[in-house]
Amino acid sequence: MVWTEKRVKRFTERKKPHPKVNRIISTAVAMFIFVAIISALLAIILPQVLNSLTSIFENVGVYINNCRDWINSLSNKYPELVKNANDQISTLEIDVNKFVENLLPKVGDLMVIVTDRTFGFLIGIKDFLIGMIVAVYFLYDKEHFLAQLKKLTYALLPERAASGFFRVCKQTNSSISGFVSGKIIDSIIIGFLCFICMSVMKLDFAVLISVIVGITNVIPFFGPIIGAIPSGLLLLVSTPKQVIPFAILILVIQQLDGNVIGPKILGQSTGISAFWVLFSILVGGGLFGFVGMILGVPVFAVVYSLISEYINYRLSLKNMSEVTLDYVPVPQASPKKENKKTTKKK
Repeated sequence: MVWTEKRVKRFTERKKPHPKVNRIISTAVAMFIFVAIISALLAIILPQVLNSLTSIFENVGVYINNCRDWINSLSNKYPELVKNANDQISTLEIDVNKFVENLLPKVGDLMVIVTDRTFGFLIGIKDFLIGMIVAVYFLYDKEHFLAQLKKLTYALLPERAASGFFRVCKQTNSSISGFVSGKIIDSIIIGFLCFICMSVMKLDFAVLISVIVGITNVIPFFGPIIGAIPSGLLLLVSTPKQVIPFAILILVIQQLDGNVIGPKILGQSTGISAFWVLFSILVGGGLFGFVGMILGVPVFAVVYSLISEYINYRLSLKNMSEVTLDYVPVPQASPKKENKKTTKKK
């Protein structure tokens, strides 16, 4: 909306300013582009994904035969595995029978759960539509809402605390919005790149796997692994010989993303080390699931920068260095050994 509004002003404000007209046009254009992108993605991706899923269900028998042939080849090469497998199968049959016996009385409960999930999906659509309406109001009158928030904050907090609060808000907004928007663009590029490469290599389920890889690539650090594992298993069941080329392709794409595409799009890094990236993903994912894994890194980067700023402030009060490398312990030099001949002469 902001990008559109700057360009609309060139045409509407030649004689006098029209801020409301500019805002209405830019908001409408922004929402239209958003709906158009979502509609285009659904129109392109959904038929392909449905065709892939239909193909999977239609060829279940072929996949089972492939697995049976693979198991037979393993049993011929390693006969000792057959005995262990039979023991495991016997135990599995007992567990499956118990599971079925316990499941039958709960069929009614499962129907209730399915019904609830259906209503939840419909409620989700309703919330999405309401969210779009709320988004229009926020976009159209965002300066007024920000002014109200600023007025309330300065009324309730001391001036210094209120200024610090808005400084933190500005830093948080810059970190999270820049990281998430850049990561989404990066993931879209990776998804298209994966689709093009898989199509050239004539690998199965190119669209479905590209969607999985693109979505999971939003997650830093673990994204490539999370996306490659189910995709590789899908290829292993359908066409095992395609697994190794796919694994090599994913490795090359992720190296390209991590070293070239990602840094170019995201610009400056988050400013935290690889350990803290891993730490923030684990903690964020453990507390808030998928959303926590995505937002864990930028949120932790903000917290990390605020803590660093406070530490540097405390050090400045003590007239001490704020450079971390100045606090690295310097190893003491080992004493020189005297020459034995010199010692004897002395």
